[in-house]
Amino acid sequence: MASVGRLSTKGSVLFLCDMQEKFRPNIFQFTNIVSNAARLLQASRILGIPPILTEQYPKGLGPTVPELGAADLTAHAKTSFTMMIEEVEKQLEALGNPKQAILCGIEAHACIACTTYDLLEKGIEVHIVADAVSSRSQTDRLFALSRLKQSGAYLTTTEAVLLQLVQDAKHPNFKEIQKLMLHPSPDTGLLAFFSAL
Repeated sequence: MASVGRLSTKGSVLFLCDMQEKFRPNIFQFTNIVSNAARLLQASRILGIPPILTEQYPKGLGPTVPELGAADLTAHAKTSFTMMIEEVEKQLEALGNPKQAILCGIEAHACIACTTYDLLEKGIEVHIVADAVSSRSQTDRLFALSRLKQSGAYLTTTEAVLLQLVQDAKHPNFKEIQKLMLHPSPDTGLLAFFSAL
């Protein structure tokens, strides 16, 4: 049967890409992007989905921002634009080679794009959380999302991911996930992009 992109807690992994201090003043909608990614990280802990965190050249670009809530995670330092460095590959192997990746972070046209291409080439289904992904330029962000959709990635939103992962109000963790959705996701400037989809 053809894949329709239905997310599942089994065989999924959450990729958290390069949400670092030096990017804060320059990334479009940085605060809201990190806020949405933080909700996804909280959900991953509730639902048992393993997270993978990277940092781009942390010596120059600083550490992961504290509001992501990832202080307990090992950050894999990298210089390449893909998250798929050797340490991450090993982590994926240790996790039994997950079949789905939920991807958020920055920048959409650089590290998110390169990571998506690598994951797709490995046969891993990629779900890019559009309201948890950004770039310095909104133009780069929107064209990157369009380009990644052409390559076969699924574009989704934070709240859509949360609901797909629980599937049912009877899910044992639904109440905890519901608390993460008490306030709607902030507008991250994607409405202009919607007409181009």
